[in-house]
Amino acid sequence: MATLYVSPHPDDFRSLLALLAAEFCPTSCPRTITEDPPASLNARSRPALVMGAGEGDAVLSGASAVAWYLASLGKRAGVDTKQQSEVWQWLSFADNELTPVSCAVVFPLMGMMAMDKKLQQSSRAELLRVLKVLNQALEPRTFLVGESLTLADMAVATAVLLPFKYALEPPDRKVLPSVTRWFTTCINQPQFLKVFGKITLCEKMVPVTPKTNAATDAKTANASPAADSADATANGPPKTEAQLKKEAKKREKLEKFQQKKDMEAKKKIQPPTEKKAKPEKKELGVITYNVPTPSGEKKDVVSPLPDAYSPQYVEAAWYPWWEKQGFFKPEYGRKSISEQNPRGVFMMCIPPPNVTGSLHLGHALTNAIQDSLTRWHRMRGETTLWNPGCDHAGIATQVVVEKKLMRERGMSRHDLGRENFIEEVWKWKNEKGDRIYHQLKKLGSSLDWDRACFTMDSKLSYAVQEAFIRMHEENVIYRSKRLVNWSCSLNSAISDIEVDKKELTGRTLLPVPGYKEKVEFGVLVSFAYKVDGSDEEVIVATTRIETMLGDTAVAVHPTDPRYQHLKGKMVLHPFCDRKMPIVFDDFVDMSFGTGAVKITPAHDHNDYEVGERHNLAFINILDENGLLINVPPPFLGMKRFEARKSVLQALKDRGQFKEIKDNPMVVPVCSRSKDIVEPLLKPQWYVNCKDMGKEAADAVREGRLKIIPDHHLKTWFNWMDNIRDWCISRQLWWGHRIPAYFVTVNDPSVKPGEDMDGHYWVSGRSEEEARDKAAKRFNVSADKITLRQDEDVLDTWFSSGIFPFSIFGWPNENQDLNVFYPGTLLETGHDILFFWVARMVMMGLKLTGKLPFKEVYLHAVVRDAHGRKMSKSLGNVIDPLDVITGISLEGLHAQLTDSNLDPLEVEKAKQGQKSDYPSGIPECGTDALRFALCAYTSQGRDINLDVNRILGYRHFCNKLWNAVKFAMKSLGDNFVPSEKAQLCGEESVSDRWILSRLSAAVGLCDASFKAYDFPGITTTIYNFWLYELCDVYLESLKPVFSKAEEDDASQRQALVSRQSLYTCLEVGLRLLAPLMPFVTEELYQRLPRRLPQSDPPSISVTSYPDTEEFCWQSEEIDRDMEFVMTVVKTIRSLRADYNLNKTRADCYLECIDSATASLVQKFSLQIQTLSHSQAIIPLTANQPVPEGCAVAIASDRCTVNLMLKGLIDLEKEVAKLMTKKGDLEKQMAKLREKMAKSDYKEKVPAKVQEQDAEKLRQSQTELEKVTDATDNFRKMMQPSP
Repeated sequence: MATLYVSPHPDDFRSLLALLAAEFCPTSCPRTITEDPPASLNARSRPALVMGAGEGDAVLSGASAVAWYLASLGKRAGVDTKQQSEVWQWLSFADNELTPVSCAVVFPLMGMMAMDKKLQQSSRAELLRVLKVLNQALEPRTFLVGESLTLADMAVATAVLLPFKYALEPPDRKVLPSVTRWFTTCINQPQFLKVFGKITLCEKMVPVTPKTNAATDAKTANASPAADSADATANGPPKTEAQLKKEAKKREKLEKFQQKKDMEAKKKIQPPTEKKAKPEKKELGVITYNVPTPSGEKKDVVSPLPDAYSPQYVEAAWYPWWEKQGFFKPEYGRKSISEQNPRGVFMMCIPPPNVTGSLHLGHALTNAIQDSLTRWHRMRGETTLWNPGCDHAGIATQVVVEKKLMRERGMSRHDLGRENFIEEVWKWKNEKGDRIYHQLKKLGSSLDWDRACFTMDSKLSYAVQEAFIRMHEENVIYRSKRLVNWSCSLNSAISDIEVDKKELTGRTLLPVPGYKEKVEFGVLVSFAYKVDGSDEEVIVATTRIETMLGDTAVAVHPTDPRYQHLKGKMVLHPFCDRKMPIVFDDFVDMSFGTGAVKITPAHDHNDYEVGERHNLAFINILDENGLLINVPPPFLGMKRFEARKSVLQALKDRGQFKEIKDNPMVVPVCSRSKDIVEPLLKPQWYVNCKDMGKEAADAVREGRLKIIPDHHLKTWFNWMDNIRDWCISRQLWWGHRIPAYFVTVNDPSVKPGEDMDGHYWVSGRSEEEARDKAAKRFNVSADKITLRQDEDVLDTWFSSGIFPFSIFGWPNENQDLNVFYPGTLLETGHDILFFWVARMVMMGLKLTGKLPFKEVYLHAVVRDAHGRKMSKSLGNVIDPLDVITGISLEGLHAQLTDSNLDPLEVEKAKQGQKSDYPSGIPECGTDALRFALCAYTSQGRDINLDVNRILGYRHFCNKLWNAVKFAMKSLGDNFVPSEKAQLCGEESVSDRWILSRLSAAVGLCDASFKAYDFPGITTTIYNFWLYELCDVYLESLKPVFSKAEEDDASQRQALVSRQSLYTCLEVGLRLLAPLMPFVTEELYQRLPRRLPQSDPPSISVTSYPDTEEFCWQSEEIDRDMEFVMTVVKTIRSLRADYNLNKTRADCYLECIDSATASLVQKFSLQIQTLSHSQAIIPLTANQPVPEGCAVAIASDRCTVNLMLKGLIDLEKEVAKLMTKKGDLEKQMAKLREKMAKSDYKEKVPAKVQEQDAEKLRQSQTELEKVTDATDNFRKMMQPSP
């Protein structure tokens, strides 16, 4: 068995570290001896670990070596190499940075070193600097390394143990919240408690005499603490008896001196009981909710609230309870959803996120806004439904499952076959597909989960089939061969929204799936076509040289004089016997290049239209895999970008190549596969959007559909008035298979049809129905019909377009469809206005004859703090859950490493993360994130999201928490609120003012919600809670409550104020509840109820405050209080100017008339309390101001005179001010000299010139203040006449 030799001294932190590490390996815990190890063991110092029973065994000495060995046994030295390196780094930090400075601060207090005041002050400053570094590192973390306690925590905690016990006072700990939280968490672990005992944190830094450990034997108990600690740190020789006596005397003197100072300080405090009213705040660690609560049961609200706000504590257990109680269902509180609700119905469907998706900031913004609106409508008493759903995300899901198949089984979907592959997709969906639902719950989204829909569910699939068949039968859906966006990797057409436009400034090499080497883009290649029958040539240019193999013409502008003589001429294709006409078309830009353009109708959207106008040949040179077809050898069968090189070389060999140069361009990239998108001619199904687009545009023009904000109207009308037909075919297996069948008639009287001919296509709800339709169409018997169902599936946006009514079972009539369709509102990002919103409007009108909603509110795009678009390669993409729970910088880096980014992009992104989040992202909580996103949502601009601002709202939650805790303490355990919120007529001026401000807040929130003005809501609530309730009203109440027992009148006044305070708390929380559901629920549940038997069980189903009930706003009271606060701020400013931090002074307020004096008298208690004045004395014009006052003008009605005489050392203050005056004059002279130089305006940047001018202005203002104060002091120093 191993033996551990340690010091018996309780403050020997090195031995404590070894003992602590031993506690974490209980199965192999060594025997502990509090003696020096035998000399024969050759152990250099304690702690020492002998790994065996006798002499000659291996010996480890020194705290780090011993602790590392023991922690490794207990698996506390890191779970992998990376963590072990981090633990070692923190061990080094504890040894080299923390320990020396901790000893320098604490040892003089313990009498182990001589007390050098100056040295100790500098050491203390250095200690705080080092601890601030630690504080920053701990902000986003619970523990230093990983998610559990390690040797890193043990080493650093023992290194700061003595400072926390003897040197770090409450103000010091206040500036180190993360360190204090972490240290408190550590020392409350069972192992720490066993070794350290119960630790009391330092209240005041005074010399101490540490006690030895009572558990040691008599011999070690009498050992010198100084000797033991010296042994523990420096391992130097023990001090002599004479030295120890001398230091003991010094300690005694210091203690007496400190006691004297404490007594003097106590005498100065007035009143003597005031100090008791504000006990020192306890420092807390990470606060979690640990009361066993079965999921769906109500959270414990009987236990006392924790001392500080903690998102982990607050957000626990509420959501399952809300869900189980049915608060989010429209049926809650009513017999049937069909019963008439005089307050109306609110219905909104969620923009269905992709089943493959995980939460991103766009979702978080959408859900913060939508949930706030939903909760507001619910609290207004409306029949409210926010319907969840998920999109099957055809391409995205198929890609995910295909990759999984290849990775796990080495198979492609073709190896499995269509039916088996679709089974695999369903299996994946059932295992992984509800991840985003869990994330939405984490955001507090009050969705009715019982109505959740998936676009591939049978109910929605039936609606999709019905929509296609009806529109096909009306010829709104038709078959045509046109250019589509083709992804060769996916073998499918993709929609415009799935095409990323990558901007290039010039020559760029890009990775392309299926190619080992990167492919060149961003260059313009010029080459010549020979004119048939002459020596002339026409030079054309292209960025896609391989497409020249499909050229069928050259186009020039009709008025271009350079080519008039070539009318009717042909050019020769260099690689085949194709003759191509020179066509004259207005689309050509004469000023670009040579003014001649090659035309490839089958592979370019503009060229397609030219081909249609001039009846050109359409030659498709690419198959679905990107291999060349319909081209001559040697290009036949080549991959498209390999052909690019070959064609270029062949042109050079023929002497027809002219030049190649950089060319800025936009490259279309498939967002799913990262492949380069090709325009490709394919027979597809299209929706004729002309009439539907006109109807959708007219609905907005006529005011039947409102789009907010209205600056999106221009985009809406531009799209709707110039709408193109919509390609709805997708060459995928996962999705809604198109219910259309190609007909082959086994009858010689009917000629065979072509795929392109719509006459040979029928649609049907079943093959039998389609066969009957075909038989009737071709007038033959059903047995002569052979059908082939289209292999393609429908574009995902087709099923999304009917989502507002398919979720309610359309086309079948039912209660939900009758009550909730049409909906009330559609809220989403403006980037899908056309792709989703427009299609819902068109299809809703077409299939139901009704608009799917009355209003569309479009929110902005989220960008980073610098205004940049969120991009993985920039490292600025933020996962909302990381903001909610916090994440270290290393964690952010790890996410990049796991992504598909190029290694160079990973490094660039890491630098971006390091710059923006040097300490990672701190834990902000859901409420703070929601509030911040709503606060940012200003109509008409993008959102530049700064994580620091979210953290600021977490601090707001803490302020809210503390305010409610203080208020509840002030209300008392026996407080009973009145049954109704109303004025009793006995309210003080403070009560009337705060109720006026509350009424104003209610009115502003109501108006802002109606106008979708989210910053208006957040600003109103923030200002009410922070600047009106906390900063003014709660402070004003303190003397009211402290004097409550003096007499009956005071008692009555306190009772009235308590009712006003309760109203503010209860209504203030209800105002905030839609935006911050968790913290408001937690605090609301702690408040007593007005009507306990009938009041709603949750804040989420209480009524939202309205102006009919809270109609107490008084402009007169608001105006009076505004004046009072101006006076208060002026007094505070004067006090700050003269450093009257704790001293209370009399304040004489010169009033312009008796009305102002009367107003001051009326609010004198408020002014005195809020300005920390000794007394407030209003003076009218004929009353003199006593001498010895500092003067400041509060307003045109009132001048503040603050009595300074007898409170400050005038001569000392004048001397300080004269020094400051001299410094300011020197600074100003230096600045003026710099600015007076002849070349200053030419050489110095304009921004620096502005800064210099501002510095000079500020210095001038400060100098004037200093001069005025000096003159005032000198007047006071003059003897009275």
